[in-house]
Amino acid sequence: MTAETIDTATFGQEWAAWHRQHETVRADPRGFLAVTGLHWLALEPQRFPDAPGAWSTGPDGVTVTLGDTEELIVDGVPVRGTHEFGIIPERGGINAVAGDAVIEIAKRGGHDILRPRHPDYPLRVNYAGTPAYQPDPRWVISGRYVAFDQPRDVTVGAAVEGLRHIYTAPGLIEFEAAGQSLRLTVFGGKTPGGFMILFTDATSGLTTYPANRALQVAAPAVDGTVTLDFNRAVNLPCAYTEFATCPLPRAENRLPVAVEAGEKIPPETGQAPPERS
Repeated sequence: MTAETIDTATFGQEWAAWHRQHETVRADPRGFLAVTGLHWLALEPQRFPDAPGAWSTGPDGVTVTLGDTEELIVDGVPVRGTHEFGIIPERGGINAVAGDAVIEIAKRGGHDILRPRHPDYPLRVNYAGTPAYQPDPRWVISGRYVAFDQPRDVTVGAAVEGLRHIYTAPGLIEFEAAGQSLRLTVFGGKTPGGFMILFTDATSGLTTYPANRALQVAAPAVDGTVTLDFNRAVNLPCAYTEFATCPLPRAENRLPVAVEAGEKIPPETGQAPPERS
């Protein structure tokens, strides 16, 4: 698929439907806009103002001790007293329900964390949507996937200072944009055989979020061909909330060209430039 073969009207309608759905998921009552805190668990039990119970972690994983009048629902089962969640894998998580809230228990960068999500949190309630570039078929670009001899464990920074994430990179994608030959390291994506790309570009910090954007790419064809639709580049949670631990792009994924496609800086950051007439 190239810009020359795309029906512009249909393309715009499909993008608009996709973006509406993406916004709906983002503003879900239990989504990341509803997160009210990022709590780092320790050996000593701690109580937090936005979650029931006293929480701790250790060699055997995360434990909560609930008060006499407190209750959580875990996997549909009411829990009282002391409950052991066990060891949570990296980038894994468990959601426990407390009334109309969800308590996310997760592991990020080797640390067990608690992130309560309350649907009445002002960030979610007042969310008015994320601006984006108008969909442009010119930013649907054909590329070629090149697999590494062996997948590589890659360390990347995080939105939280001092935190590190480790991702497995199976290869890279080579493509051309703005007259330049470019390449991007990829990680596993949301679809079978697909990829996720973290990147910045020459618009970052001007019209798009400075730290990162993400792009999902479908599995390559037999000959390694892939399609990069930068119109579907999206912000990660750290663009909206300080309670996110989002990964940052590696140096080779900082593109020297201006990718004028996809989502722009959200108003929630306070960094959004004024709209030009």
